[in-house]
Amino acid sequence: MSRVFSEELVAQVARDMKVADLSNATIGDVLLVASRLEELTGIPFIRMDQGSPGLPANRIGIEAEKAALDKGLGAQYPAAAGVPELKEAASRFIKAFIDIDISARSCLPTTGSVCASFGAFIACTQRIPGKDKILFIDPGFPIQKSQLRILGIRWELFDIHDYRGAALREKLESFLRKGDIAAIVYSNPNNPAWICLDEDELKIIGELATRYDAVVLEDQAYFCMDFRHPLGHPYQAPFAPTVARYTDNYILMLSASKIFSYAGQRIALACVSDTLFDRQYPAFAERYENTGVFGPTFIASIMYMITSGCTATTQYGLAEMLNRSVAGDINFVEDTREYERRAHRMKKIFTDHGFSIVYSRDVNEEVGDGFFFTLGYPGMSGGELLKELMYYGVSSISLSTTGSDQPGVRACTSRMREELYPVLEERMKAFEEDHKDEKK
Repeated sequence: MSRVFSEELVAQVARDMKVADLSNATIGDVLLVASRLEELTGIPFIRMDQGSPGLPANRIGIEAEKAALDKGLGAQYPAAAGVPELKEAASRFIKAFIDIDISARSCLPTTGSVCASFGAFIACTQRIPGKDKILFIDPGFPIQKSQLRILGIRWELFDIHDYRGAALREKLESFLRKGDIAAIVYSNPNNPAWICLDEDELKIIGELATRYDAVVLEDQAYFCMDFRHPLGHPYQAPFAPTVARYTDNYILMLSASKIFSYAGQRIALACVSDTLFDRQYPAFAERYENTGVFGPTFIASIMYMITSGCTATTQYGLAEMLNRSVAGDINFVEDTREYERRAHRMKKIFTDHGFSIVYSRDVNEEVGDGFFFTLGYPGMSGGELLKELMYYGVSSISLSTTGSDQPGVRACTSRMREELYPVLEERMKAFEEDHKDEKK
């Protein structure tokens, strides 16, 4: 056997870290175990677990935030709705890269998209009595379900793997026709599978959201990172795909974490359609003793109660990055294309040694290369593969924790380094050799 870490050592470290079941471990659990194994042995892990940016933060944002601090803006509370400069920049950015009109008043800064979804779950499930469930088009971001556990909100889910294209309509409608779905959630490009919904699929989601009065929460954390298409040129087609072309029931979540590698500053945008922003709901009026209008309720009665607004100076940093992107001074797509290159190299190493890509295709084309990809191995469940890869010094998370029904793991490219490619090659060669009898 050519394992880097013994089964006994991994099991002992998992016990020490109070990880009850490594095969079904969360991202945080895997991170703890991998970090502890590195610390104990000095042997580096190939870290494919946590989706943290692996590129430097954008200098333009840093300098703009410094300037805001130097002006004394750190001494003042920001308005609950966000600083005007950021709200206006957000509106311009959305027009430039998505070709959708959302007014500045409807663009709300949040402390990361995690905060945006937390508040949106509350707002969406309280607006209409009886519509109190969230529907996930999975696989998806596990933390969002953890948020619902905290809030006591129920959810439904389905794995889109077998329901691409026209098949999505009937599957989605089978949930919506029950009448209790308040919101539909997905990421595009997808975390963890990196699949991308096409225009026909987005049209299906939009049409059904309108018909059944559900709000679509579209997570665009990996904005314009479908590197197969020439996205990211301001005011030029092709524009970023979005459900906003097909319904007025939407909230777009745009984060600075990946596109500008600004994760440490916890800044994002919840961009509400103007139509939804202005809708009046009696249930809101009764609960919050206000006018019941969605936008002001979402901002003042919900989001403000969670974080009391976003760090003021960080808002100015994001505003400058958005404005400079619209002006063509920042090419955030090219800045993040390194993830595409990493994924291509990593996927080849794995597939050369017997692995397969689990979510391998979009509707009409091969899935692209980017921040994430998915791996399967013959005869292994996702949990079994996660544990087995740990013995070879490779950390990941099981697809089962993301709402997927497929056996496999999620791999993240963000922490890969040049000197680790030959290490990964050596370890996966050993993995294949040790498991050759199992593949027969």
